[in-house]
Amino acid sequence: MKADPTHQLALLDVAELDSRAAQLRHQRGHLPELAEISTLEAERTALTDQVRDARIVVDDLTVEQSKADREVEQVKARRERDRTRMDSGQITNPKDLERMQHELVSLERRISTLEDAELEVMEKLEEAQQVLDGLGIRAEDIDARLAELVAARDEKRAAIDRSLEEVVAARGPATEGMPDDLMALYERLREQKGIGAALLRARQCGGCNMTLDASELSRIRSAPADEVIRCEECQRILVRTDESGL
Repeated sequence: MKADPTHQLALLDVAELDSRAAQLRHQRGHLPELAEISTLEAERTALTDQVRDARIVVDDLTVEQSKADREVEQVKARRERDRTRMDSGQITNPKDLERMQHELVSLERRISTLEDAELEVMEKLEEAQQVLDGLGIRAEDIDARLAELVAARDEKRAAIDRSLEEVVAARGPATEGMPDDLMALYERLREQKGIGAALLRARQCGGCNMTLDASELSRIRSAPADEVIRCEECQRILVRTDESGL
């Protein structure tokens, strides 16, 4: 393929813009905030399930405690009624009085048992509430950190997008007047290699950093200035300048 040396040289400007655009796109997709955001979002999702489960435990224990409280109050109320009947002299029959005294003893034991159970439920509820509160605090911390990270990510993305727009806008003028066949070759190589053209500097390919051997340099040296040279190693277009060391 033949191409005017000035057009070949202009390919380096296009390649520089394309390389810069690729770097910006890579930078945009690999911002340091992205990994932490992903980790925290996964933790936040898991935390939502944990909060839901912890809240169910708290709700169930709250119901259980209310039930235990009612049972204690009911037995205490019955004990007070029996005491009142005894203290008021309503029970005069010795057998009935003895039976009532035995019943009061049984009620006292029942109250003690119920209060122990009530205390156990209260302790479980307190522990469960602490777990729920702790999960809530962690969720708030994650939400706050995520807000900071998302704001930083969006700010950096906006800056990168502005730079990318400038690079893309500059590419059009850089390719104006370029031969179609040269640009077609360049674009095909760019899709394959990422960089379609590279500077031959100090006998080294700027694309793959391969140092050319003597025979290859001799071939390039003898080639006409308008001949499009390709790197034997990476197949990119090699642009010759005074820096090539030929």
